[in-house]
Amino acid sequence: MIIKEEFNLSNNNSYKLNSICKRAYFIENKNDIEFYFNENSLENTIVLGSGHNVILTRNYYEENFLIFSQKFNSYEIHQEFIKVAAGMDLRDLSVIAAELNLSGLEVFYDIPSSVGGAVVMNAGASGEDIKGVLHSVTYFDPNKLCFDSISEDELEMEYRNSFFQKNPQFIIVEVILKLTKSNKNLIWDKMNKIKKQRWEKQPRDYPNAGSVFKRPKGYYVGEMMDNLNLKGFSIGGAMIAEKHGGFIINYDLASGKDIIELIDYIQEKVYSVYGFKLEVEQRLI
Repeated sequence: MIIKEEFNLSNNNSYKLNSICKRAYFIENKNDIEFYFNENSLENTIVLGSGHNVILTRNYYEENFLIFSQKFNSYEIHQEFIKVAAGMDLRDLSVIAAELNLSGLEVFYDIPSSVGGAVVMNAGASGEDIKGVLHSVTYFDPNKLCFDSISEDELEMEYRNSFFQKNPQFIIVEVILKLTKSNKNLIWDKMNKIKKQRWEKQPRDYPNAGSVFKRPKGYYVGEMMDNLNLKGFSIGGAMIAEKHGGFIINYDLASGKDIIELIDYIQEKVYSVYGFKLEVEQRLI
């Protein structure tokens, strides 16, 4: 485990927000997690995975950041099952699966996330999500200082929600996915098609953290931003993307405060016209 003092988190969040934490611990395996919590409390700890789908709301954090190192990415293959460490990049894992003729992760080929983060959010797109391939999860309980496992049918997976969002004290360390055998060429065809479609629709020129809001039933957030003429509207260095109104981009050294104020503004405008409040998908820290 690597420990760094007064650590700048700008390269550990996809908005590239300039935030400092008093101390950062980079964990590389399960033993590091157990060792850390033998010496530190959960109350003084913020757990960070790949840094996608999060908004750092403060310029400085007194709390420790427990960061999943890129080295926390081991995996094992057992026929159609993949046991993988929570820090593995989901895009990298989709490539590994494709090369092994295993189908089920194609939709994640261009979704930036760690495996653990994807389970917490029940990440997905185009009608597919991680729930569809999830078999079981091993997690660490900092209060009891022990590891435990939970099966897919106990995980309460819903649209962008899960057991781990409802129980944020538990820390995912390992996931078992159940995939299916398929033809490598068919798998890659689907992956490349999905990537092409996303790049055509989504803003890639500026830092962002993907879709800001959960999709309300019967509506699409991007279309709502079109109808409200909000594309391109900005507060500070944060802007509603002109390419896709469901995204907020850091176009000019935005702070977390800029993004939060822009989210509040969007929610107010939507409520005034549509009569409901958009629910934020991204994790506020």
